[in-house]
Amino acid sequence: MGVYTHIMKGALIAFTVPTGKDRTRASAFAKSFYGQETSSHHGKYRYRRHGLMDEIPYNKLIRGVIIIRTDDVGRVTEFLEQYSAEYHVRVVELTERDREVMEPSVE
Repeated sequence: MGVYTHIMKGALIAFTVPTGKDRTRASAFAKSFYGQETSSHHGKYRYRRHGLMDEIPYNKLIRGVIIIRTDDVGRVTEFLEQYSAEYHVRVVELTERDREVMEPSVE
């Protein structure tokens, strides 16, 4: 009989936001989704604009592809729908790197 190894599951979300050449809309999406480090007065004041993903542990694979906990899928897809994003969700087995990035939040 084999040794049982617990396989942790997560969700892969691949998305694209239809912004065309509207850089203002694309920038607004990125700031709201990922947040943004910003400064004023030539770097004298630095602060972080809060984004949805500041609250959710995730592993960003490439542009528009993230892996998150399955519990957070609803929050992320609801946000993407507000921006008329096209998205696809798949349940995936988390890699060691995914688990490291999402700890201690993954059960």
